[in-house]
Amino acid sequence: MIKIPQSSLWSALAVWAAFALSGCATPKATSVDSEMPFAQAVTIATDGLVSQTQKLPSFLNKVESKLIKRPVVLDPMIDAGTGQQTGVTKLLEQQVIGRLTSNYDKFEILPFEKSNLAKAQYLLTGTTTSILGQGSKRSLRINLALTDLKSGNIVAQASSIARDAGLDNSPTAYFRDSPVLVKDKVVDGYVVTTATSPGQHADVVYLDRVAAATQISAATNLYNSARYEESLTEYKAVAATPAGEQLRVLNGIYLNTWKLGRTAEAETAFSKVVAFGIANNTLGVKFLFNPGSIDFWSDAKISGPYQMWLRQIAREAASAGVCVDIVGHTSRTGSERANDSLSLQRATYIKQRLDTASPDLGSKTKASGKGFRENIVGSGTDDVRDALDRRVEFKIGPCG
Repeated sequence: MIKIPQSSLWSALAVWAAFALSGCATPKATSVDSEMPFAQAVTIATDGLVSQTQKLPSFLNKVESKLIKRPVVLDPMIDAGTGQQTGVTKLLEQQVIGRLTSNYDKFEILPFEKSNLAKAQYLLTGTTTSILGQGSKRSLRINLALTDLKSGNIVAQASSIARDAGLDNSPTAYFRDSPVLVKDKVVDGYVVTTATSPGQHADVVYLDRVAAATQISAATNLYNSARYEESLTEYKAVAATPAGEQLRVLNGIYLNTWKLGRTAEAETAFSKVVAFGIANNTLGVKFLFNPGSIDFWSDAKISGPYQMWLRQIAREAASAGVCVDIVGHTSRTGSERANDSLSLQRATYIKQRLDTASPDLGSKTKASGKGFRENIVGSGTDDVRDALDRRVEFKIGPCG
C-alpha cells in the first residue's frame, strides 16, 4: 500500500494523478495518514478510489470511457468494530455518492436492489473505524473499496483519516434496539473486503451473500421506519433462502416480533439468535445495568425482555452441552480497578441467574470481568452510542 505523506490536498491529488497516468495493470491502494475534517477525508478517499479506476482497460479506451457510464451499487456502509450502521456511516454514504455523482460523470449509482446486481459493474463498500488520533482524541479511519461484480476482484481501495469531532456516532434504530452484537462471518467479510488491496479477491463469504444483503438492507430500512410488519415479511423471506442463515436476519425477526407484541414468537426467534451464537462460539448480549450497580436498568421498556433472554440462553446452552465463560464488560468511565470489579460482579450476577434457570449449568459456567479493556466503541459516553461496551459476552467452548 502506498502511503502519501502528510501534505496538502494538492500534493495528494498530484500523486494520484501520477498513478492514473502510469498505466499499471493493477492500481495500488491509496492511503492518506494525515488527520483532516470529515468532509475533506471523504473527498480524499473517494478521489483516490476513482483515480485508481483510470488505469483499468475500459477507462484507458478514451472513446469507450466517454460513452459508457459504469453502474455501481452501494452496500450500506458500517462501523468496522461493531458492524452497526450509524449516523456517521450514513453521512459517509451520502458524501461519497454526492462526490461520485457531482464530480465524475463516468459512474451511475443504482439502488442497492437484487435486480440491479445483474446490471451493475461495481460494488461499493465502506467502513469507519474508531482509532486513537492526535493526543487522546478519537479519529475515524475511512476505508472504501470497489469490487468488480463479474470477477469478484477488488479494482480500487482507498483510505483516509477524519477527525471525530461533532459527528453522530449513534446507531440507527435497528442496531440501537438489537439485543446482541450483530457481527458474524458475513459482516466480518464485508469489513475485510473494504480493506482489501486491488487485484485481490473480495471476501468469498461476503460476496456470495450480496444478493441476500439487498433484501436485508430493505428489511432493515423498513424497521428503521417503524414498518414492523413489512420488515418482518422481508426478513422471513431472506430466512427462507440458503443465504439467510445470518445473525442480522435472525435478529431482525426477533426485533420485529417483539415490537409487534408477539411474545411467544419473539421468544422462539431469540432462541434462534442464541443458538446461532452458540454454534459460532460467541454471543455478545446488551444487558444494561443501572450505573455502578448489578441491578438491571430500571426502565422496563429496556429491561423487560431480560428474563426471557436469560431463560433462552440457559436453555440453549444446556441443550448444546457446552461450557460458557460469562465475561462482563464496562464502558470507559471511572478507574480501571473499579471497572474490573464492577464487570466481574455483573458477570457473576448473570451466572447466578443462568444457574437458577438451568441448575445443570452450574458446573459449566464461570464468570470473569474485563472492565473497559475490550471496549468496541470506547467513547465513554455512557449512552446509546457505547451500549455495546457494557455488554455481557458468552464465550462458548467444549467441556472437559
